[in-house]
Amino acid sequence: MSDKKVIMKVRNLTKEFKIRSRKLGEKPQILHALTDVSVDIYEGETLGVIGESGCGKSTFGKCLVQLHQATHGTVEYQGENILGLKGEALKKIKRDIQMVFQDPFSSLDPRMTAGKLVEEPMIAHKIIKDKKERSKRALELLKTVGLDVQHVHRYPHEFSGGQRQRINIARALALNPKLIVCDEPVSALDVSIQAQVLNLFNQLQKEYKLTYVFISHDLSVIKHISDRIAIMYLGRIVELCDAQGIYENPLHPYTKALLSAIPPESPFEKRERIVLKGEIPSPIGEQKGCPLAGRCPSCMEKCRSQVPQLKDRGDGHQVACFLYE
Repeated sequence: MSDKKVIMKVRNLTKEFKIRSRKLGEKPQILHALTDVSVDIYEGETLGVIGESGCGKSTFGKCLVQLHQATHGTVEYQGENILGLKGEALKKIKRDIQMVFQDPFSSLDPRMTAGKLVEEPMIAHKIIKDKKERSKRALELLKTVGLDVQHVHRYPHEFSGGQRQRINIARALALNPKLIVCDEPVSALDVSIQAQVLNLFNQLQKEYKLTYVFISHDLSVIKHISDRIAIMYLGRIVELCDAQGIYENPLHPYTKALLSAIPPESPFEKRERIVLKGEIPSPIGEQKGCPLAGRCPSCMEKCRSQVPQLKDRGDGHQVACFLYE
């Protein structure tokens, strides 16, 4: 990947939420949703981001498109730090960076037809002013994602889940973006429909030369679509590698446990299941040591007091673990 152009450079991205106390006069507590996340996103690739619920992967996606304002760190898009941009400068950047949300129904306005939903970003960004041209472009986009002229005047409640997600994808494409953050875009769909939508994402990537940050908790989905995979645990990236490398040679104890949970392809294949025992630490309050220390079978004394940094262990395989130092 080193010969590819970096489209987005994320450095020390941190997001903290203040939790107000119910008791009068008590200081608010800090919830650490993201902590020091650094990653390069290459042009034309799919970076898969995976982890269990509450690990900060959706917060990461929302910080990239600025639906959440990051507490610290930088997000450089084509050489410019986009965090803190406002007004027209931010609006211009948002044309290039779009998002497809997890719930295809709640992300669509129920009062608007499919055609109007796809036209909406064009109106907001004033890219096609002629009404007829706009309607024509909306129909083209709906056809691109597998819908047709008969769907243009229908409302969201008249579509299936898979069709609604196709409308969301068409709407994201309306501004000709360079990068799309996909936040669990197939998790609300039936398994049979998931494959169709994933194939659509692959097809559109080739056609429009798109870059994806693809967020999911499903290991098989991530394997199917990703070029590289980032494993997240409690707001941090603990391992980052090309997709094949993660599955063939996982290094971090958390990654090993995660992959051991995948059912074997053959019923005769024997695979040892690694179960992480113990409580998941709270993301609220002071964070000390490695976040996995209390559950890790290979925990050392050092792990309880110091945080391992994400370092390259060769061939672009990065891992944050003291076992490899």
